[in-house]
Amino acid sequence: MTGSDHLLAIGEPIWQAQKNHPFVVELADGTLDSDAFAHWIKQDYRYLQDYARLWALAGTKAREETRMTALLDIAHTTLNTEMDLHRSFAADYGISQDELEATEKAPTCVAYTNFLLRTAYEGSIAEIAAALYPCMQGYLDIADHMAELADETHEYTPFIDTYTGDEFREDVAWGRAFVDDCWEQYPGEREAMEEAFLTSAKLEYRFWEMAYTVEGWGL
Repeated sequence: MTGSDHLLAIGEPIWQAQKNHPFVVELADGTLDSDAFAHWIKQDYRYLQDYARLWALAGTKAREETRMTALLDIAHTTLNTEMDLHRSFAADYGISQDELEATEKAPTCVAYTNFLLRTAYEGSIAEIAAALYPCMQGYLDIADHMAELADETHEYTPFIDTYTGDEFREDVAWGRAFVDDCWEQYPGEREAMEEAFLTSAKLEYRFWEMAYTVEGWGL
């Protein structure tokens, strides 16, 4: 069993909980409240800013030139391509650039990004790979599940199409290979990889919950 397959196996209960979450189910059938979806867009925008930082920090820990180049390229692509796509995506749903920039991170978004950045600064490159994996593989698997649930085209179909498209599948395949390589190259890091993976997976679940409840600070 590959490292990525092992991680997915131990994370299966969390994956199933995500698939059953009302945000996921209602987005798939087009009945999700627009405020919940708008909250997801805004929080995910803030998340992506730190996601780019994480890839850049991973690049500084790579020992091989080819891996360093690949990781730094992903950070650059996230900032220069994916962020633009997200801004365009937000605009399609009536959310302006000013609104995105003014968004305050919700508690769950703070917890998730803080965990990822702490892992990047304090952990090994293997831990970073495992911490990143739930976001990549999770969105593909959840979006595939949404596509299976969806009966017709609706306002959230572009979300499903984005995360089931060929380009995203290629990105996930690279991430899976990154995890598998670290799993084989650093066998002493496997327990730490499991812990990082499971923590990120749980926070992925909480991210859906945060969006569905339009979580704020209550202040």
